[in-house]
Amino acid sequence: MYSYTRAESRQRGKLFRQGFRQAFADNVDPQIRQRIERIDQAAAERGQRELNALHSVRESDRQSVAQAKAAVRTASREEKAASRQALRDAEQQLKRSERAVNKAENS
Repeated sequence: MYSYTRAESRQRGKLFRQGFRQAFADNVDPQIRQRIERIDQAAAERGQRELNALHSVRESDRQSVAQAKAAVRTASREEKAASRQALRDAEQQLKRSERAVNKAENS
């Protein structure tokens, strides 16, 4: 997963266009390729950190769902409705975090 900043995206696009123009003249500057690779490497490292953070959020959401299910099972009659609502909220948050992880892994 790559996570480019706006400045990196602009710089990478500019360098790509310069390299593309130079390729027509068969005179590509190797520094352009190196600068693009450095930008890509920084974006890949940032993307990996973000993906790891998403995985940890998903795991904590899974733990929250498990705790909410246990609360429903052990709740008294008066507390059942509130604990069921807490379970639904925890499940919705888990779905959102799973979607975010899937989207990040597939892009």
